[in-house]
Amino acid sequence: YCSGGNQDELKALIQKGVDYATELGMYVILDWHVLNDRDPNVHKTEALAFFQEMSSLYKDHKNVLYEICNEPNGGTSWSDIRTYAGKVVKAIRSRDKDAVILIGTPNWSQDVELAAQNPVRGKNLMYTLHFYAGTHGEYLRQKAQAALDQGLPLFVSEFGISDASGNGALNKSEGSRWMKFLNRNKISYVGWNLSNKGESSALIKSDCSKTSGWKNKELTPWGNWLVKQFRQK
Repeated sequence: YCSGGNQDELKALIQKGVDYATELGMYVILDWHVLNDRDPNVHKTEALAFFQEMSSLYKDHKNVLYEICNEPNGGTSWSDIRTYAGKVVKAIRSRDKDAVILIGTPNWSQDVELAAQNPVRGKNLMYTLHFYAGTHGEYLRQKAQAALDQGLPLFVSEFGISDASGNGALNKSEGSRWMKFLNRNKISYVGWNLSNKGESSALIKSDCSKTSGWKNKELTPWGNWLVKQFRQK
């Protein structure tokens, strides 16, 4: 979106996604996918314009959430993120007074305890925690618990049970520990990722080209595991 992409075409895809999800009674997260740029302030001007436009379009949609910076990394501090978030939250609130806004945290959205020490002011703000059970275990749950103990509302907007690369072996036992933690603390979570890419974090087998109506045999081991978690709730 910020490096030569067709912005009108990308926004048309967003419109389709919101329309489809709304028709099906589903929530939508409009995600500003910070990753290689590390610090969300790099494209702050573009982010402000994007979220002003999106919040104007969807201010009457109760099912649309805004994730304003996916995974700050590379040493980006909470102070840097907080400065960015304050401006973007203000831009969204000028159009949409009530929508839930998800705010990324340092170190690939893991250092939630730092955000808890000085959160952004405002209502309906939540803070993202990302984990992959093959890499992240009890130490990260302790950081999450520290943030919860300080009253910080968390949202797991990305997780898996592979390693942090999105590939490698699945750690189902650690994944189960995470599910118990999330369910006990009533934390919402979104699994990564709905694709047929040839890696262990894809939910659909790579030889399956269907776009809906998948059967269990067409899902990967991770896909079947996640479906089971949802059905147990």
